Amino acid sequence: METRTVHANGINLHVVVDGFGPTILLLHGFPDTHHLWRHVAPPLVAGGFRVVMFDQRGYGQSDAPAEVNAYTIDKIASDAIEVLNALGISEKVKLVGHDWGSFIGWYLCLKYPERFERFVAVSVGHPLAYRNAGPEQMLKAWYIIMFQIPGLAEWLFSSNNFHALRKLSKDPEDQSARVNAFSPKGRLTAALNWYRANFGKFGTSDFGKCVVPTMGIYSTDDVALTEKQMVDSAKYMNAEWKYVRIENSTHWIPLDQPEQLSDEILKWFRKS
Repeated sequence: METRTVHANGINLHVVVDGFGPTILLLHGFPDTHHLWRHVAPPLVAGGFRVVMFDQRGYGQSDAPAEVNAYTIDKIASDAIEVLNALGISEKVKLVGHDWGSFIGWYLCLKYPERFERFVAVSVGHPLAYRNAGPEQMLKAWYIIMFQIPGLAEWLFSSNNFHALRKLSKDPEDQSARVNAFSPKGRLTAALNWYRANFGKFGTSDFGKCVVPTMGIYSTDDVALTEKQMVDSAKYMNAEWKYVRIENSTHWIPLDQPEQLSDEILKWFRKS
């Protein structure tokens, strides 16, 4: 396993590379770092792939700019492209995203389809499917409204020794990793700025149809997302689409069902 720092778009990004073979790029979401993939990456490496993971801007050991507008989706997506460029990867890669990483993955496939061979969207469906998922999805997304209030979300997550943040995982290792990542000044705000910088784009951006073959994976116990927003992603595909439903998992499929997830990823990527 190799770790390196990549300078991209004026900031430093912490990148981890493991294995040999065709490249799989893994993108984490909130409130995680590349640490999210620790149980998923090894089976992918054992399956003959090179895995590239990095702490996205604002997270982990990567830089966290203070400005809200430093976290717009175009800048975040550009970081992923710059990481690939810095690693000298010019061939099409395979892409996996979870949570915000899935949303960024959709954006990457829509804007840079020539860079990606296949995509696995974990938890979050196509942006238009999410937008049009109806009242149930709107109710589940109540927290996004709360995140818009500066200071409130920071207080809720950090109060009582980060009690609310710890409750997001039953794994003590994950609890500690997340608390350690968000304890330094400004780090929690940086992660929340992803929501603040892109709030208007959820409902107004002109997202097209995806031409990159995509598999969508949804978990039955997801408290933040409806199954409809994933299933309806098929309406916004101009390429092969597959849907997989995972039982007995919370929103954090890479932590709750890593073996099943890695198995589905390998089967999907071996089709190409």
